[in-house]
Amino acid sequence: MQTRAAICGAGLLLAIIFLFASLPYILLVIPVAIFFLGIVADPEETHAVWYGMLNVLGIFDCTLLTDEEKRNYAEKRHYFWFGEVGLAAVLAGIFAIPSGCFLLARAGITLAFIGAAICFLPLFVFLPRILQTAMKADTVSIIETFGKNEHVKKVFWALFSCLAGIVLAEVLDPVAAQQIVGIIAGTGV
Repeated sequence: MQTRAAICGAGLLLAIIFLFASLPYILLVIPVAIFFLGIVADPEETHAVWYGMLNVLGIFDCTLLTDEEKRNYAEKRHYFWFGEVGLAAVLAGIFAIPSGCFLLARAGITLAFIGAAICFLPLFVFLPRILQTAMKADTVSIIETFGKNEHVKKVFWALFSCLAGIVLAEVLDPVAAQQIVGIIAGTGV
């Protein structure tokens, strides 16, 4: 119960911070997902998310789990993958968002969004792999327990296709592209 309350409280606190910081409303998806995870997840699912986040950083050692825990967490692999994808997005965003803000002052919102997305996509895929290699993580035992994460490919190609659509809209009709980016960013209609 304490774990659920802490996760729900973290989601609410993050939502309040996003609202007071006047960030785009699309970002409220993050605290809603955290709050929802706190409501529906049992502690084992929460641990699976946490292990996925630690795996991205290369500091999760799957060999310390017992056979029963491995079987249990193998059934909750989607939570593990959620932790991996979420932390990979956060790590990539740490570099992509400042680059987008830097470009915003110089090139306008459309080019800033495209530049940040171009920075985000390779970091989303390669930064976790670089960290795992640097930390000498045992990825073989993790893949044996949790399977290969196919969600990373899905998220990568979804972001890539959105970026390609915005670039295409910018080339064909710049006004439409600016409206699309404004809607996504929550700054216009």
